[in-house]
Amino acid sequence: MFFSKILQHADHTSPHYKWIALSNTTLGILMASLNATSLIIALPVIFRGIKINPLSPSSFSYLLWILLGYMLVTAILVVSLGRLGDMYGRVKMYNIGFVIFSVGALLAGFTWSHGSLGALELIIFRMVQAVGGALLMANSAAILTDAFPENQRGMALGINQIAALAGSFIGILVGGFLSQFSWRYVFLFNVPIGIVGIVWSYLALKEIDVFHKAKIDWIGNITFAAGLAMLLIGITYGIKPYGRSSMGWGNPMVITLMAAGIAVLIVFALIERKVKQPMFNLALFKIRAFTAGNIAGLLAAMGRGGLQFMLIMWLQGIWLPLHGYAFTQTPLWAGIYMLPTTIGFLIAGPLSGFLSDKYGARPFATGGMVVAAGSFALMMLLPVNFPYYLFALVLLLNGLAFGMFSSPNTAGIMNSVPADSRGVASGMRATFMNVGMPLSIGIFFSLMIVGLTASVPGSIYSGLTTNGVPAHLAAHLSHLPAISYLFAAFLGYNPLKTLLGPGVLNSLKPSAAVKLTSKEYFPKLIGSPFKHGLIVVLSFAIVACLVAAYASWLRGGKYVHKEEASAQQAI
Repeated sequence: MFFSKILQHADHTSPHYKWIALSNTTLGILMASLNATSLIIALPVIFRGIKINPLSPSSFSYLLWILLGYMLVTAILVVSLGRLGDMYGRVKMYNIGFVIFSVGALLAGFTWSHGSLGALELIIFRMVQAVGGALLMANSAAILTDAFPENQRGMALGINQIAALAGSFIGILVGGFLSQFSWRYVFLFNVPIGIVGIVWSYLALKEIDVFHKAKIDWIGNITFAAGLAMLLIGITYGIKPYGRSSMGWGNPMVITLMAAGIAVLIVFALIERKVKQPMFNLALFKIRAFTAGNIAGLLAAMGRGGLQFMLIMWLQGIWLPLHGYAFTQTPLWAGIYMLPTTIGFLIAGPLSGFLSDKYGARPFATGGMVVAAGSFALMMLLPVNFPYYLFALVLLLNGLAFGMFSSPNTAGIMNSVPADSRGVASGMRATFMNVGMPLSIGIFFSLMIVGLTASVPGSIYSGLTTNGVPAHLAAHLSHLPAISYLFAAFLGYNPLKTLLGPGVLNSLKPSAAVKLTSKEYFPKLIGSPFKHGLIVVLSFAIVACLVAAYASWLRGGKYVHKEEASAQQAI
């Protein structure tokens, strides 16, 4: 009955078709973005399920790749897959994306091995999902731009993009909830949604634009993928401890990867200027609204992306234990307490998208970034053990701000390009957004580690020796990389209880052992150093948002490419 009604309106000339396109692409984007973050909360259960010790030094690489592998693959492929949509059909590429994504989710849910091999399988299956997710992200905005008239695109793209942003926060809650039953459900819940999406999209979505087959720019694709992969992998490993250093920025491998990545991307840009049919249409950057919107989108992603991890660590590692929550319970409750951000997205996104259709993107996108900077400044003023209602209000304001920005910015970018470039433009926009996330994580973690390294060793050493831990052992534990303590709390473990072990704890006075392993002691010990690092991180986020606001303002007034073309024809 449901699909029969859809088929009645599946003709793209029907006034109902645009709503079919909107609902289906919103489902696809929500599924892809939700999956990208659902693992953040479920990681403790996943590590236990595949029998990986999260505190083992060798496990850090698995942690990074399970978290960031999806984002890296999406960032690398999304432009190429958007270009394929322009060449062979956006709906066709989008439909294939649904299939690949669902197959990847099924494989990940039935990962059969344990230990290092299980982690490797999971990483590979996540990357398969990322290929499908990139196909969905690259072509959904172009499908909507084809289906909706220019005076409704802001509203449609707004709903679609808010689904993407809200999905990144809802994923945290869903991951926490499903992991209470089994880590496999974190992946398998995508499968029935994917099946509905596959059937729906194949039956209902139609190609609207006329596509012209062209040669695939293989050299451009290879150099872009290689350069971006090396750069992002280098940044990812930059936050991994190296030798005696708390970070890996001095690691020759990291330096080589980043330098080679930048060099190959420069070569890619030179190639694209010479190729007749390039995969990355550099000519689009001559359009001011397109360039300014993408720069603003990149900076907004850099200001928001890594901060999500910081706030979850704040909740899981400090605030929730201080309020009586066991470390094993904090992942789920962190997702619940982050909900005000999602509410803000859902309120501001469609509304600002609707208004931007009438007034243009600039006032809303620019204003959203200014408000976002203000919300980060307010966050600086919160104490480590804050009253939740104040934290919730700041999160709500932050969600409203990014909702104000995202929808108009996306509409402004997509309205500025000619119809035959919408697929590649959508892919380029998604690339800037997806590159911003790992960049943000690398920058935020680096700044946080710098802040923590200055004060954590002294706090840990004095806290342990005061309670009877031998000085040599306290000195050793105090000089562990600060990120080890952060990730332990992030993964739902009491770091001191795990690191000291039963042998040391049994040798201490019972009162000291109880104190060291209590839910409140570690959060109090690390709270002040964490706040110091958080201020550094928030300062960067404020600067990024203000520069994004300036870039957004430079886009100019309301601009739609078709209007300009019509005006030129009339002269």
